[in-house]
Amino acid sequence: MFGGSFDPPHSGHVHVASTALKRLSLDAVWWFPTPGNPLKEAPSDYDQRFQAVQALTRHNRAFRVSNIEQRAQLRYTIDLVRRLRRQAPQAKLVWIMGGDSLMTFHFWKDWQALAATLPIAVIARPGFELAARVSPFAKKLRRHRLPDKAARILPDQTAPAWVYLPAPLNPISSTALRARS
Repeated sequence: MFGGSFDPPHSGHVHVASTALKRLSLDAVWWFPTPGNPLKEAPSDYDQRFQAVQALTRHNRAFRVSNIEQRAQLRYTIDLVRRLRRQAPQAKLVWIMGGDSLMTFHFWKDWQALAATLPIAVIARPGFELAARVSPFAKKLRRHRLPDKAARILPDQTAPAWVYLPAPLNPISSTALRARS
């Protein structure tokens, strides 16, 4: 599960999803563009972002894009995860996020419940490498962190469990792309 504003979606997002797909040996990565992130300013038009994510991911058969958050009028990641847990209780779900999100994860609604609900994979992002050690999330869940060499077993772990995956860094960010336009 890879959620976000994707405003706009870009190669850095593909890098995060591709790294998780490969390093965790996942069958698929489901992308969940959010209608609105409560921690950010209002994003651009949802339908345009959704279509842009579909266009960006169309060449990778392992990538799927869902608009369930918009259809079900979900506002928070914890609500999405709980809903999918009910709908697919046997599925091995993993939350995927870039290291830049790790620094604000403790502001997410019910972040500790979210971390206790499914394993989390954090992919390195430029400028946020220290987040794996100093973020409130990392400090609170220190003893539940797997070494990056054990990433393949993350989907089989009982939450809380997480891994930080160093990877070649992709410097593109939505914030920088929006600033240019």
